Amino acid sequence: MSERKPLIGIVGPCGAGKSSLLKGLQERGFQCRHIAQEHSYVPAMWQIITKPDYLIYLNASFEICTKRRELNWKTKDYEEQLRRLAHSRSHASLVIETDQLSVQEVLDNALTFLNHIK
Repeated sequence: MSERKPLIGIVGPCGAGKSSLLKGLQERGFQCRHIAQEHSYVPAMWQIITKPDYLIYLNASFEICTKRRELNWKTKDYEEQLRRLAHSRSHASLVIETDQLSVQEVLDNALTFLNHIK
């Protein structure tokens, strides 16, 4: 009988690197879910719907998010996403500031954490 793999939830503002991290972790056999908490008015949606064993919060500045995704948004839109994400950030198992990190460095940070908890 195989052991259940822990479910890893990934949250953060648009452009923080969630999709890239999700892809990298899944390629290495992790069970992951992108949680669109930044679009929800329900602060604990991530807990109610996904119920992850571990939650990884990726953060990036307004400038970096805008550049990465070529977003046409205002600072107030970004700040609203951060407000919606505050609950998940405060409960995150790991927070990674991605502004100065490559996709590989973000993945390496997450893998270091996840391999340590195994």
